[in-house]
Amino acid sequence: MAEVEADSLNFHEMGLDDRLLKAIAQLGWAKPTLIQERAIPLALEGKDLLARARTGSGKTAAFAIPLIQRILISKQTATEQSIKALILTPSKELSNQASHHIQVCSLHRKNSKISTVLEIFPAMPLLIEKPDIIVGTPSRVLAHIQAKNIYLKESLEMLVIDEADLLFSFGYENDVKTLLRHLPKIFQAFLMSATLSNEVETLKKLVLHNPVILKLQESQLPESDRLLQYHIKCKAEDKFLLIYTLIKLKLIRGKTIIFVNKIDRCYRLKLFLEQFSIASCVLNSELPVNSRCHIVNQVNEGFYDIVIASDESVLSMPDDKLDELDEIPDATVEADESDNKKKKRKGKKLSKTMMKKVKEYGVSRGIDFQNVSNVLNFDFPPTVDAYIHRVGRTARGFKMGTALSFVNYSEIHLLQQAEMILSGDDEVPAVKPYQFKMEEIEGFRYRAKDAMRAVTKVAVKEARLQEIKNEIMNSQKLKTYFEDNPRDLQLLRHDKVLHPAKVQSHLRHVPDYLVPDTLKQLMPKKYHKAKRRRNVPVEMHSKKKQNALKAVKRKQEDPLKSFKFKKSK
Repeated sequence: MAEVEADSLNFHEMGLDDRLLKAIAQLGWAKPTLIQERAIPLALEGKDLLARARTGSGKTAAFAIPLIQRILISKQTATEQSIKALILTPSKELSNQASHHIQVCSLHRKNSKISTVLEIFPAMPLLIEKPDIIVGTPSRVLAHIQAKNIYLKESLEMLVIDEADLLFSFGYENDVKTLLRHLPKIFQAFLMSATLSNEVETLKKLVLHNPVILKLQESQLPESDRLLQYHIKCKAEDKFLLIYTLIKLKLIRGKTIIFVNKIDRCYRLKLFLEQFSIASCVLNSELPVNSRCHIVNQVNEGFYDIVIASDESVLSMPDDKLDELDEIPDATVEADESDNKKKKRKGKKLSKTMMKKVKEYGVSRGIDFQNVSNVLNFDFPPTVDAYIHRVGRTARGFKMGTALSFVNYSEIHLLQQAEMILSGDDEVPAVKPYQFKMEEIEGFRYRAKDAMRAVTKVAVKEARLQEIKNEIMNSQKLKTYFEDNPRDLQLLRHDKVLHPAKVQSHLRHVPDYLVPDTLKQLMPKKYHKAKRRRNVPVEMHSKKKQNALKAVKRKQEDPLKSFKFKKSK
C-alpha cells in the first residue's frame, strides 16, 4: 500500500482519447480538479485507488474518465460486446448522477452502451444488449445477478464504489459481500469517499489489492475566494420573517437550497412561502425515490429556484426495500377532528433491522446539485459534518457560492463548534456575521404573522400527506409513461401550490413604503417601479386629465358618493 502525490497535469497531458477530450472540452472543464489530477493518471496505470476528497471536488469524473478511456482501448481488440465496469452507489439518486456523468463524458463515443440498473424489469432490454458499464445500488445489481440477467464472472475488469462511507450505513453490507462472490478474482477497484470511516476500512480489505491512497492537501470546504459563509443571529420565530424579506426583496438571488432539520419544517416553510406567492419544491427522504431523482434532475435543469430540503430520514432501510412497500410506514390520517375521531392507516409491519435510523440522508450527501448559488441553513445543522455536507452543495468545481445560516440562541453553541473546526488557527472566523439589522424589517412583521396564522399544524399535516399521495402517483407515472415519453418529463412539476392553507392575495406584493432606504440600495434596480418619464406626449396628459374629470363627474352625480353630512350649529 503506497501513498503518493502526483505532479499536476492537464487533461490533454494524460494520454486520453481525442473523443473523450472533445467531450470534456464541450462540458467546459478547462482544467482538472485536484482529485482528478491525482486519480486519473494512477487509474490509467491500472492501480487500485482509495481516494478521499471533500464534497464537490469532482470525484465522479475522477473515476468516470479512466473507465471510459480503458473501455475505448479494449474495444480496439474486443471480439464481442461484454460488461467491463460496475459502479456501486448507496442510493438511486447517486446512481442517476453517476450514470449522467458517464453519459455526458461519452458524447463522442458511438460504439459503447451505458445502462443504469435502477429497477429489475425496466432494465431488462438494456441488459440483454450487454452494456459496457452498469451503475446501480448493490441490492439491485445482486438481484439481476441472481436472476441470471447479467454475468460478471468472466468479463468484468473494473469496480467502482462511490460514497463508500455510506454504503454499509445504508444497509448494504450483506449485499456487497454476496455480490463480491459473483465477481472475478482479479479486477481493478476504486473506492471514492468523503471520509475515511471504519466502513471504508472494511471495504478496503474486501475489495482493494495493494491500493494507492491519495493524499490531497485541501480544506474541508472551498476557499473563501469562492465560498462566502455568513450567519445571522435571531430569535427562532424571526427566521420566517427573515426568509420572507430576503427572498421577496430579491436580496437572495439565484438557485437556492434551504435546509431544515425536520420533514414537518419542510412543509411549514413551503406553506408559509406560498402565502407570498413564492414557489418552492420539497425534497426529503419521505418522498418516493423516483420522485426524488426527478426533482434532482429538474433542479439541475433550472426548473426551480428554491428547494426546501431536509436531511432527516424516516427510515434507514435502502431505497430498494422501501420501494417494496405498498403503503407509507406508520402513516397517520386524522379525519373529522371536530368530533375528535382519529382514524389511523398503518403500513406494513417492518422488521427490526429496517427500523434502524440512518445517520444521514442523501440530500446533503453526494448529490451533485448543479449551479447552486446559495445554501441557506434555516435550521442550523446538528453536527459540523452535516454543516460541511450541506454547504458543499454550492461552490462546486470552480464556481462561486454563498452559505447563510440562521442561528437562534439555542443553536449558538453549534455555530461555535463549526467555527472552531473550520477556522482552525486563523484569527478570522470562517462563518462571518452578516451585516443585517433586524429593526429595518420590522414593517414586514405583521405580514409574516398574518401568514403564519394560516400555517397551522393541521394544514402542515394535510400538506404532508397530500404531497406524499401526489408523489406516489407521480412515481408510478415516472416508472412507466415517462420512460417511453422522455419529452414529457418537464410537464411533471414538483413546486405546485399545495393549498391546504388559505392564500391571502394581498401578501403577494410588497408596498414600496415598507422597504427601508438601506435595503433599497441592495435590491436590483429592475425591482423598483419605473419613474414617470418627463417627455410624455401632451396628448397623454390631456387624456389622463379627461379621465380624471369624468371620474369626478360620476362621483358628483351619484347621490351615495356625493352626500355630505353637515353638523348643525
